[in-house]
Amino acid sequence: MIKVAVCGALGKMGKEVVQAVTDCPDTELIAQIDIAGAEFKSIEEAHKACEIDVLIDFTQPKSIFENAKYCLNNGIKIVIGTTGLSDEQIAELKTLSTEKNTGCLIAPNFSTGAVLMMMFARQAAKYFDNAEIIELHHNQKKDAPSGTSIKTAAMMAEVKDDFTKGNCPETETIEGARGGTSYSNIHIHSVRMPGYIASQEVIFGSSGQIMTIRHDSMDRKCYMQGVMLAVKYVYENNDFVYGLDNIL
Repeated sequence: MIKVAVCGALGKMGKEVVQAVTDCPDTELIAQIDIAGAEFKSIEEAHKACEIDVLIDFTQPKSIFENAKYCLNNGIKIVIGTTGLSDEQIAELKTLSTEKNTGCLIAPNFSTGAVLMMMFARQAAKYFDNAEIIELHHNQKKDAPSGTSIKTAAMMAEVKDDFTKGNCPETETIEGARGGTSYSNIHIHSVRMPGYIASQEVIFGSSGQIMTIRHDSMDRKCYMQGVMLAVKYVYENNDFVYGLDNIL
């Protein structure tokens, strides 16, 4: 039985994770952690009271880095669903995971459909010289662009170094109109709107044609299969993994 703690347990995603861990016959929920008034208010407090095999973190961008470092330094394997980590922070966690021989899995998106969308985008990137990403989330999401869009752009950049072929010189009359420029000059546009949960489309273009790959999450339950897959993986392995696509 895998002893699991959930950090951010009272949030919308956290509540779904708590239920998924409770329902899974292979896991035991031993600690709910949340500063809003859960059983434990910090990882340190839960760690003193419980033996934790795997911690699942769905908290805030401002706290995830320190949470992850604490876990890895104390031999607690961690599954990270919180986005907002910088490339430098991810690299530091990878180094720490290796040094401590403690499993760490970071997934910008736990939906199997979204992961397939990213994999399909990487495949399509071989055949198109122009591409942009639009990501759409609820208006309570604090980081922009989304971790999913950044991961998608990084995967596409593995096969091509520029996705703005033939574009004319541009001038923004309103700053930010063209979105943010990411890996291989892929523009990412972030929409924040009540009614959305999480959606993304990758738009590819060439002379005479447009191709769009899109994924929509309608319910947070769609992430739970991926979360539990990640928990079982890190419990059995001590390596560092970035992206659910690497264990599917």
